[in-house]
Amino acid sequence: MSAALQQPPGSISRQGWQILLISANRCVTPEPVFPLGLAHLTAALKAAGHQVEWLDLLADEQQFELRLSKFQPNLVAISVRNVDDVLIRRQETFVGGLPQLVQNLRRKFGCPVVLGGSGFSILPREIFELAQPDFGIVGEGEVALAALIDALKTGSKSEAISGLVFRRGGRVVLIERDKSLTPRWIPKATISRETAEYYLLHGGVLNVQTQRGCAHRCCFCTYPLIEGARHRARVAEEVAEEFEHLERLGARYAFIVDSVFNSSSSHLVSVCEALIRRKLKIRWGCFLRPQGIDPETMELMARAGLSHIEFGSDSFCDQTLEQYQKDFSFDDIRRSTELARREGIDFCHFLIAGGPGETLETLQIGFENSKQLAGAVIMAVPGMRIYPGTPLFERAVMEGRLERGCNLLKPAYYLAQGLTIEGVLEKLNEFARRSPNWIIGDFNPAYEKLVGRLRQRGVAGPLWSYFAAAQRLFPQQ
Repeated sequence: MSAALQQPPGSISRQGWQILLISANRCVTPEPVFPLGLAHLTAALKAAGHQVEWLDLLADEQQFELRLSKFQPNLVAISVRNVDDVLIRRQETFVGGLPQLVQNLRRKFGCPVVLGGSGFSILPREIFELAQPDFGIVGEGEVALAALIDALKTGSKSEAISGLVFRRGGRVVLIERDKSLTPRWIPKATISRETAEYYLLHGGVLNVQTQRGCAHRCCFCTYPLIEGARHRARVAEEVAEEFEHLERLGARYAFIVDSVFNSSSSHLVSVCEALIRRKLKIRWGCFLRPQGIDPETMELMARAGLSHIEFGSDSFCDQTLEQYQKDFSFDDIRRSTELARREGIDFCHFLIAGGPGETLETLQIGFENSKQLAGAVIMAVPGMRIYPGTPLFERAVMEGRLERGCNLLKPAYYLAQGLTIEGVLEKLNEFARRSPNWIIGDFNPAYEKLVGRLRQRGVAGPLWSYFAAAQRLFPQQ
């Protein structure tokens, strides 16, 4: 099987199956997010010779049952994008409807039902027990799902498939992922015009992935669990071609969903130069690590169409950054911010207040340091969501906050000793009342109405720059 992992799996299936892929995401706050993972999976399955139909519980909601009636699949695969909203005050979960969906699909088609996606990969045993599918796949599905289909077709054993989840004798079994077999091949996304139109109308954005994997050590992050700790880059010209395709679909803005776009300087430069050569009009945004960025790199990104940066800063205090395992300093944040400001690029910083090592004093240091970040929009949430397999989970277990075998489908959050959610929120809101560029916690209803009005007027791209202005009119309570 290792050879198949290094190339498009076109040889896996001589006579393809009919595969139904379903995006189960129903979250539209603050905006619906295009299910890019399914777009890559569609391409991989078609390359393997299968016929693929894709249904989206958001884009196809009104015609979902009608479209189901026109397809008779040999297998149904459901993508679970998110487990919950990671917001300590709302704690909205997104997996409650899965058992009914799985049951309805099994009853209708009588074929295997498979769960996968980033959300499933974080809590596979728990979601498997909840939804009762036939199989699950942890991690990237392009190769594993094709291998599972091949095993089901031929009646061969599927228990050697890396990341496969199934039930044996009443017990949920998870085949450990073989990280040495992580696929280097990332297929070009297959995006239909109909699905693209829905997300452009309601979200104003389509997505691109230029690489997978994350080698950074942030204590709370699940990216290394989902994609692995090794960066695997796509060919720059292929990425630029995908941007061009999105432009032909009508997109005026795209977002690069890589965990960190600037993980590799050479990859970043290659992608930007490829975009410049194509002379595209499409603008784009990305996640950047506020470290290792020089003036030449920022200027190159701006020439390539970068208009929005979302910095994963997480704190403006060096003491807290060290505890969060960020490996950069506030001085790095300040320099990166200034470079973006000079190029006329909009930028925001995401913060998590109250995590390991946080105190009222470190919060205050962060507030004071933020005054040095001219032009920044700052989006802060209190409390750090705990997921299994992360350093934060191990710390919570060691400190006696969690049992190792606990079910984290019910969200659990980390607040540093001596802090309370009420106390952290009070400090955040008190500072935000004097600093309208700060947005605290979840979006309030006034912001959600603003989103709708701006999209109706054809505004593309992220809207947090508008939210900072709205903060003055609709302050958080």
